[in-house]
Amino acid sequence: MNFRADSAPVLLSIAAVERDTGLGKDTLRVWERRYGFPTPGRDAYGERTYPLEQVERLRLIKRLMDQGQRPGRIVPLPTEDLQRLSQSLYAAPQSWVVIPVDSHLDASHYMGLIRSHDAESLRTHLKQALAHLGLKQFVIDVVAPVTTAVGDAWMRGEIEVFEEHVYTECVSALLRQAMDTLVDSKTEAIPRVLLTTFPQEPHGLGLLMAQSMLALQGASCVSLGTQTPLHDIAKAAQAHAVHVVALSFSASMNPKHVVDGLKELCLLLPPTTEVWAGGQNPVLQRRQHTGVVCLQGLAHIAAEVQRWRAEHAA
Repeated sequence: MNFRADSAPVLLSIAAVERDTGLGKDTLRVWERRYGFPTPGRDAYGERTYPLEQVERLRLIKRLMDQGQRPGRIVPLPTEDLQRLSQSLYAAPQSWVVIPVDSHLDASHYMGLIRSHDAESLRTHLKQALAHLGLKQFVIDVVAPVTTAVGDAWMRGEIEVFEEHVYTECVSALLRQAMDTLVDSKTEAIPRVLLTTFPQEPHGLGLLMAQSMLALQGASCVSLGTQTPLHDIAKAAQAHAVHVVALSFSASMNPKHVVDGLKELCLLLPPTTEVWAGGQNPVLQRRQHTGVVCLQGLAHIAAEVQRWRAEHAA
């Protein structure tokens, strides 16, 4: 269903565009002069107004910049070329996601439910999959591939932000409910793991998937949610006396921010605290990161927990 075709043209102020895209007002004005885009109109008070089509193009440009593309190269490009560039960047399959052959677990089935805006059916089908597969296989065989498909579709501009959010909320609620049933307060669970993301990373579903896999291994988890400043991560690690800091990085995060942030965090933490990094960001697999355990996939978490326990056995 296309709501935009039935509504009057939507015009956003420069402040609204800044909030929506993450591109500063000064940047928008410089691009307007230097590249001839965007091309805002003016309201009755002479203030810039931006049609929704230009805002969507600016979102796409911002996502490509976050992947290291230079503004001088991509800002002048038409929307069609930007979409093709985005598709080429996100066409390769992600390293830790394997789409199951079983049609019952077909990611496209859930994508159809997301696009149909039938949130109740989406919840029902996800709940049935969880009951049928159990938490471990649900995370690996359903949540991971569907989340990747959702992220790739959003990067290509094929789904809306609200559609991604509906899916995220459905899955998050199910994972939290499932983890509640695993809690065992009678034993001291180790390792103790702190989970969060860097300030530039707003996506939190990867954290919940990792937390689910850790909980299945009997680890104790403390989640800070998303976008925690590095110094606060270090303070929380000390306050909670954790053994591991686990971080999630989506494909949309700037690789330079990933690399620089990991280096800085390792300096802030004591040598005895391990840093585990996982997610869809390709920089995790492209290069070595000193002092960081780069998880090859969700299924790899169990092996790392076992390795940590073996190294720290009394």
